[in-house]
Amino acid sequence: MIGRHHARILQTHPDLAFAGAADPGGDRFGAVRDPAQVFATVAELLDRGRPDFAVVAVPTEEHLAAVRELAAAGVHVLVEKPLAATADEARELIAVVREAGLHGAVGHVERCNPALLELRRRVQEEGQLGDVFLVATERVGPFPDRIRDVGVVKDLATHDLDLVRWLGGAPVERVAAQTQHRMGREHEDLVLATGRLENERAFNCVVDWLSPTKVRRTRILGERGMLVADTLTADLTFYANGHVPTAGWEAAQAQRGVSEGDMTRYALERREPLLVELEAFAALVRGEDAMVVTLEEGLETVAVAEAVLRSAQTGETVVLEPAA
Repeated sequence: MIGRHHARILQTHPDLAFAGAADPGGDRFGAVRDPAQVFATVAELLDRGRPDFAVVAVPTEEHLAAVRELAAAGVHVLVEKPLAATADEARELIAVVREAGLHGAVGHVERCNPALLELRRRVQEEGQLGDVFLVATERVGPFPDRIRDVGVVKDLATHDLDLVRWLGGAPVERVAAQTQHRMGREHEDLVLATGRLENERAFNCVVDWLSPTKVRRTRILGERGMLVADTLTADLTFYANGHVPTAGWEAAQAQRGVSEGDMTRYALERREPLLVELEAFAALVRGEDAMVVTLEEGLETVAVAEAVLRSAQTGETVVLEPAA
């Protein structure tokens, strides 16, 4: 599915030339305009000429094999998330790319969402919220029937496990999780993950594909209020803490705590996140400075996802090794 969107953008971008798509199932959805640019294998595509970079949008367990073949041909790779099926495979994939002297990045496209980019800027550069207490995400909706190889943790929740680290400003230190299996599949359908980052900020992620409506919400709570991003609409809203005067009665003010203040919805420039992601990776390949999700960050997210599943299985809080 995501490969079709990559193909759409790559075929229409004025600064990029589309080299073709490889899919053993063919172009079932008509995503490629020229049938001569559809190949059954990566080898057939490479026989027509080596592209500058390739997007790896195949089932997760096939990422490593695809990257091996492309790296052997000297092709830079943008690998869809999650980086690999396991942390060990992710490490092996990174070694393959590094040994070939190539650029690699991971397609955690939510980092390119305009609402989240602006949220991060306001929190980390402007300090709008002051001291940050909590990073929380909600990602729920109906089951995507195309998913066969992984559960909700490694499919959907890898977005959120990446975001809490990126927005919270530190790696995950520990995590406790609960999962549910409600659809008769081998993999989990719902996960609740709560934990702490290395900078002592708390995080919470609610993810499922059991809900009859789609919600994509990220919020950061701090001492001066709360920023809430809706990544479906790319809206960002600030809820300020209110200050109710108590005529100098400090004890009463302390007891009242936080009250509701002004609410502001920001006007943002909205560009398609996948377009922004592809432009950034193309810039990296050209040797320019570009904001991409590194392979090492992708590995970190896979390791946290494995910790989430381990916690859900054992009922224990899992402490992760400090990031290298």
